[in-house]
Amino acid sequence: MRVITCSPRGVADPARARADGSSAGTDGGGQRDPQVRNGCRRGERIRSHFVAVISSLQIADPPEAWDDLGFVVTGARSQVGTVVHDLGAAGKGVVGWTLDGAASDDMDGLPTAFADAVDAPPPSHPNGALFIDHVVAFTPDLDRTIKTFEAAGVECRRLRDMGSGRTQAFFRLGEVILELVGANQPAPDASGPTRFFGLAFTVADLDATAAFLGDRLHPAKDAVQPGRRIATLDKGAGSTVAIAFMSPGKAEY
Repeated sequence: MRVITCSPRGVADPARARADGSSAGTDGGGQRDPQVRNGCRRGERIRSHFVAVISSLQIADPPEAWDDLGFVVTGARSQVGTVVHDLGAAGKGVVGWTLDGAASDDMDGLPTAFADAVDAPPPSHPNGALFIDHVVAFTPDLDRTIKTFEAAGVECRRLRDMGSGRTQAFFRLGEVILELVGANQPAPDASGPTRFFGLAFTVADLDATAAFLGDRLHPAKDAVQPGRRIATLDKGAGSTVAIAFMSPGKAEY
């Protein structure tokens, strides 16, 4: 797939001017191409100028809930891959994150702080979790959020039309993909903040994870990524986070 670049704020890079004199993001006649959002074209991957990673996620679950789900918990922390999960926060679900390497803490409403990423190896989790495959967030205004993320140095890698009037935008944050979901056209009252929704973990063996969790895990189904499967955790399993587990494989986002 062709690799292109975007400027830090998502404006088409002048160096990407086409041979016919038109700029990227236009159709060659100077008209705006509807397949491009803020310099990010549907189906194309972007080379990032700037590398930001997720250091930690703040999770509004008690530590014992994650221990019961098969995560190794030390104190009130659980490291999965390179990301530390700080447990016991107030509220529900994923309530915030810390980033290492971002240019700004303005992430369009996602509570954000800065912290160095850990360099310690993660433990071996009984549920087989290896690392976070992707974090899901919802936005009421996709264009606005993409612009804000890219101003912070977190660049859109690809867009995917989900159908039903919604689009996914993908961002790389170290080993983790951020999947941002929003309507193709924002509603008139789309002034609210972006919010976290859930987490998907890649596991060593999805069947073994299913055996460990029993009826707390719904049956696996084919994932969007070719050759991979995904199974979602039941809402009554003890976590306020929407959690899924995925079989290993290439992250095709």
